[in-house]
This record gives sequence, C-alpha cells and structure tokens, in this order.
Amino acid sequence: MTMKKNGFFIVLISVALSMLSAFLVVKYVQKSNQNGNSAVQIERNGSAVNIDIVGKSFPDFTFAAENSVEAVVYVKVLKREKKSREASILEYFFGGPQFSQPRESVNSGSGVILYDDGYIVTNNHVVDGAVEVAVTLNNNKQYKAKIVGADPVTDVALLKIDAENLPVIPMGDSDSLRLGEWVLAIGSPYNLRSTITAGIVSAKGRSLPDLSGEFKIESFIQTDAAVNPGNSGGALVNAKGELVGVNTAIASNTGSYTGYSFAVPVTIVKKIVDDIREYGSVKRAMLGVSMLELTGEVAREFGVNDDISGVYIPEVVKDGSADKAGIRPGDVMTAIDGVKVTKPAQIQEKINSHRPDDNIRVDVVRDGKDMSFNVQLQGRETDSSVGTHGKVKILGAIVEDASEELLKKHDLKSGVTVTSVGNGKLSEAGIPEGFIITYVNQEPVESTQQLLNIVSGSSRSILIEGVTSEGEVKFYAIGLDNKK
Repeated sequence: MTMKKNGFFIVLISVALSMLSAFLVVKYVQKSNQNGNSAVQIERNGSAVNIDIVGKSFPDFTFAAENSVEAVVYVKVLKREKKSREASILEYFFGGPQFSQPRESVNSGSGVILYDDGYIVTNNHVVDGAVEVAVTLNNNKQYKAKIVGADPVTDVALLKIDAENLPVIPMGDSDSLRLGEWVLAIGSPYNLRSTITAGIVSAKGRSLPDLSGEFKIESFIQTDAAVNPGNSGGALVNAKGELVGVNTAIASNTGSYTGYSFAVPVTIVKKIVDDIREYGSVKRAMLGVSMLELTGEVAREFGVNDDISGVYIPEVVKDGSADKAGIRPGDVMTAIDGVKVTKPAQIQEKINSHRPDDNIRVDVVRDGKDMSFNVQLQGRETDSSVGTHGKVKILGAIVEDASEELLKKHDLKSGVTVTSVGNGKLSEAGIPEGFIITYVNQEPVESTQQLLNIVSGSSRSILIEGVTSEGEVKFYAIGLDNKK
C-alpha cells in the first residue's frame, strides 16, 4: 500500500513539473516576442543552439525586391544576320550580290541601371551584332540605347541612354557572398517584365565548359534561382538589395531552367564597366601562368603533398608577371592578397579585378615551404586604350574607323584604318600604315570597338584580311601571347 502511495506521489510531482515547465516556456516566448526576439536556446551535443520556435526566421525579400526591380530594364535588340564569308567570296569573284538581303531578327534580354545618368550593364551576348538597341524601364518609358563598349571575354557590355535621375541598384561585394546565402534574380524571361525569383548561392568560382577555343574569364556565381532566356543581363541581388552579380547563363539540355543558373560577379562587372567608361576599352592584367586544380590525381602525377590546398602551376610564361616575381613551375598557389584560392577560376576572378601595373601578393607552397611574392601585373598584348580623336591603340598600333571617303575609294562597306603601326604585333607582321582592316578571323570589321572585341576574344592567333593604300588585298597571320 505504501509503495502504491509513493508511486502516485511521484507521478503527481512529474505532472506538476511538466506543467510548470510548459508554463515557463510560454511565458518566455511571450516575453521574447514582445522584445522582438523569437528564439530560445537549448543545449545540444554540449553546445548552445538557438531555435526559432515561432517561425519568424524565414527571409523577407520585400525590401530587396521593391528597391531593385525599378533599376532592372528590358532590352530589345534588333540584329541583322551576318553574310557568310563564302557569300562574300562569291561576290568578289562573280560580282553582284549572290544572296538576298540579310535577314533581321529581334532578340531580348535584361539590363541593370548602374548609374543614374543612364549607364546600363547587360551581357555582351545580348547585344552582340546589334544594329539597334532599345531599353524599356520598369515604368514603361522607352529609350534608344547606344553600345558604349563590350567585352566578350567576360560577357559584359555597357549601354547608355539619354536620361537622368534614374533608379539604381547599389553595388555590393560578391567576394563576401557565402554558400547558402539567399539571392534574388530579376529580369524579363520570355518577355515577362520585372520577374523576380529567389534561390541560394550554390557555388562560387564556377567555370563552364567552353568549346569555342576563345579566351574567356569565368568565375561564375552559381545559384538555384530560376533563370530563363530573357534573364540574361538582369540583376542578381542579395537580401540587402545590393547588386552582387549579372545573370548570364543557365545549364540546361532544353534551353530552359533546370535548376542551375550562373551570374558574373559584381567585382568583375564593376572593373569592366569602369574600364570602358574611363579608357574606352578593357585594361586586362595577366599573371602569366597555366593552372590546374589540385585534385588527388594531379597531386599524384606531379608528386605534390595532397594535404596542400591550392592551384598547381605546371608552366610559367617566360618574362611574364609571375616569372619576373620569382614564381616557378611546380609551385602550388594558395592565396592572392590573403584570400585563399583552390580553383583556377578564383585566380582569374582576382586577377581580372586588377589592371596592368597593379601589385598583388601571391602565396605559394614550394617543396613543402610557404613562400610569398610581390607580383607586378603585366597587360595582355591585346590590351587597348582610346587615344585622341577617337583613335584606338591595339597590338602596338593606332587604328581608327575608316572614313567614308576612303571606303568609297576602295569600294568597301566598312573597315578600320591603321594610322600608325608603332612597335607591336602589327608592325612585326609587316602590316603597313594606311592598311584598311576589313576582316579578322573571317568576321567583318565594322568599327574599332568590334575589332577590339574580336581580338580580345582570341587566345592563340588571329587572321587579318584587308586592303593596302594601293588597293591590294593582303592577309596576315599574327600569333598572340602574354608578352609586351
């Protein structure tokens, strides 16, 4: 009887303690809510963990969305189908047009207003080959846009419209993005204006397979925010409403979103845009090394300690930036300016945020020892800059758009005139002053900007076709490298 009585009291005490615990939790939650704090702290595996027990930890994107959508524009592009090189050859030998007039097509994409005086960033592939570009703001106002400059290497282009006091998206820091961080993709997929989708940062420093053979700089932000055709050139913003990237590509077998999308980091975008605005073209720095991701297979092949985390350097360009600083083949690059690197794409992103003659600190491991080098970056041979009167420096020479009088004299539709060969690749190839460049890599050259784009997108060599001042058609092959 006594044992039953004791058991009853134990049960009664347990129930009372449970009720008291529940009461205290409820009172704590109510007090937390009044103070704007909805989390409680519990012990788990010997450490304190904050738990949201009222479901208020979900992200609120309203501020970011409402403050960003006004600065994302719809870009409409009229393109004219290029005449094939074969057609041009037939015309040359047989005379007269062999094909009907080039067909026109209308494409669309998105853009982001970076500066309130009308500067808009988009993708190069959105406006490449455009004969007309029109921009529609979120308030439905329409403007004709001018292509200020474009960089196919990073797929960034800069537009300008005649407008002022436009809404802008403040630029954030893509380097500080964290995996799993929420982001918004804003654009006009399938002509659906001002579409907003959300996702997380899935990866950083991602590169994509490129079968074109062209020189590319890729260090994409990968997200799972839904991006479709028409989103290209649109904004990727963080929860603060800051621009962290420009949407550029999707990974898909169908051409539509299947779970993966990619954006150019804003650190690259800002540098390219600033270069185009200040110099008229991109000032690209080069480290002068070849790189391999240090996988287990690479470590075994080259006899590297697989405990090291970094990027393996199998080759160093003679007299290049790295070579002059003391970096050697076989080194493992571990950090640039104190930021750890584990992929070649991360190194490309860091170098592409600099200009020629900038200095960086490179950390490497050599024979098991940590070493640091101060590297002064050099420029590519294809670097260019705008001179006076619209002239452009490229490959050591000065070029400008051919005049109407000169084109008419040689019966040409378009071309770029070499006004001074200088000291560089054009001079070494034997191209004379007064030479009119009409084709590069079998693409017609209609302007100095187009010439810059084609040369910047070439990695190994270029084939130049043109007409001398005496009217003779000539061809020149030029090899490209990283040396001045």
